[in-house]
Amino acid sequence: MCGIIGYIGKREAAPLLLNGLKRLEYRGYDSAGMAVLNGQMQVLKQKGSVGNLEELLNVSGTVMLGATMGIAHTRWATHGDPSDRNAHPHMNISSDIALIHNGIIENYSSLKKELLSQGYEFESDTDSEVLVHLIDRVWKADPSIGLEGAVRQALRHVDGAYGICVVSSREPDKIVVARKGSPLVIGLGDGEFFIASDAAPIVEHTNKVVYLLDGEMAVVTRDNYTVKTIENVEQQKRVTELDFSLEKIEKGGYEHFMLKEIFEQPEVMRDVMRGRIRVEEGRVQLGGIEDYLDRLKQAKRIVICACGTSWHAGLIGEYLIEEFARIPVEVDYASEFRYRNPIVTSDDVVIVISQSGETADTLAALRLAKEKGALVMGICNVVGSTIARETLCGMYTHAGPEVGVASTKAFTAQVIVLFMLAMALSKGRTISQEEIKLNLRELAEVPEKVARILEQNDAIREIALKLKDARNALYLGRGYNFPVALEGALKLKEISYIHAEGYPAAEMKHGPIALIDEDMPVIVIATRDNTYAKILSNIEEVRSRKGRVIAIASEGDRDIEQLTPDVIFIPQASAALLPLLTVIPLQLLSYHVATMRGCNVDRPRNLAKSVTVE
Repeated sequence: MCGIIGYIGKREAAPLLLNGLKRLEYRGYDSAGMAVLNGQMQVLKQKGSVGNLEELLNVSGTVMLGATMGIAHTRWATHGDPSDRNAHPHMNISSDIALIHNGIIENYSSLKKELLSQGYEFESDTDSEVLVHLIDRVWKADPSIGLEGAVRQALRHVDGAYGICVVSSREPDKIVVARKGSPLVIGLGDGEFFIASDAAPIVEHTNKVVYLLDGEMAVVTRDNYTVKTIENVEQQKRVTELDFSLEKIEKGGYEHFMLKEIFEQPEVMRDVMRGRIRVEEGRVQLGGIEDYLDRLKQAKRIVICACGTSWHAGLIGEYLIEEFARIPVEVDYASEFRYRNPIVTSDDVVIVISQSGETADTLAALRLAKEKGALVMGICNVVGSTIARETLCGMYTHAGPEVGVASTKAFTAQVIVLFMLAMALSKGRTISQEEIKLNLRELAEVPEKVARILEQNDAIREIALKLKDARNALYLGRGYNFPVALEGALKLKEISYIHAEGYPAAEMKHGPIALIDEDMPVIVIATRDNTYAKILSNIEEVRSRKGRVIAIASEGDRDIEQLTPDVIFIPQASAALLPLLTVIPLQLLSYHVATMRGCNVDRPRNLAKSVTVE
């Protein structure tokens, strides 16, 4: 979950590394640091944001001037509190090896005891520091193996996940990197190379990259790079061209990335559908699953595994696939899937969903499903990610880079992909060609409807004023809108730190109603569908207990205005497509509440964008 950036070339390293850290800060912002080689090892690190490191560099970083290689890191704490001493890079005793690490060393405790007994001293509370001392010990035992050999041998003693960059003043023109469970990419520039945990800090310098696979190492010098396995077998790597530009990872005039990404959704939705739906033909063309479509249609059961926002999208996928394709669907938290000994057979299809394609729990579920013989399909946003490589078939969401930690456009992109999948699975089996055509025509109209909702941003901000001082909030929805209630509650708690829970509206009377009083705002999704009358009853139950109601309702609904003055109207749509509309005002509500409370919207505390540890 931490951010890694490395550089070796002809340019001055420190400013380049610092700028790279800024582009990676959504991956972790508890502390930041860098090490450069300029005759000797120079290290700076600081608790807090990358801005704190920048100030330190401006004050005391003159020793780093002129260095043309180095590594840098922004941390999301796992072992040890956020502090200067726990910030990366970590050094060996003689300060001639520096290491940055993303992941978790699971057997660090036993390794640390062993190293302590041999006289090694530790400066931090992290698991990562164990690895730099382990490399040092191996290298001192056999100086002839060099830095590459020392890293290789040290990693054979390690259990867990890692993405690492290691440099040493003993071999000053070399960066050794390795990956197991935490992504790493090498950027190929003109007489220079970049290493990063994702492509965000690389794209402004080059669009040519090489993705490392699990169990691979690379040695990057000023002239070349080589990739081998941990077992020292050389690998031939394919060079991939990045498909996004620097402009897509800039704020573009918006105050925050989250707001920009909310407003990007109409265009993102068009991108997700582009080339995939043929409205007048009533046809969905999904090239990533075309060769496996018959097997997907014949599945006895579909299991969807995901985490967080992607899990909520999966719940909507369950409703869609069961309603239209009539295939039984179960939705599992990926973090629980591998630990409950699930029943999975070769008759099953397992769909894994992840924005980053690197979510550790989702990858573990993927691998378990493959072991049990299921057909595993992936839905992810990042081209070249581990999920994209390890699944047999799948679809990219084409949402573009999502920098805000709280997911917005990735969610709606995932729901559209799942809707298209439901149509593809239904074709020729469960619904008519004419019904598919009608559904696709309405899907194609969704981006324009979302744009109309976004025009209400100022009005939604006014309603947010009534929510900003709350300590708790309840979100209610039924049918397709129940997962949206869960997602709305998650967004509020993620970025504003207000405790919020989502419930099926009918479940309110089975417990949560005890919480309702004049201080409890209740956000109700009350669109005109087959549950509308029931939802109105739920609103009456809240009002009779003096609860404050904020409603998401269908345009033209005059009844709802008699029940609450705080209504956000959305265009009419069929029940199956309502989640793509009802989630938009909930995203904006959360955003405005958080900004009013002075929260860091793009970098909420304790969270990181890509959860690459379990």
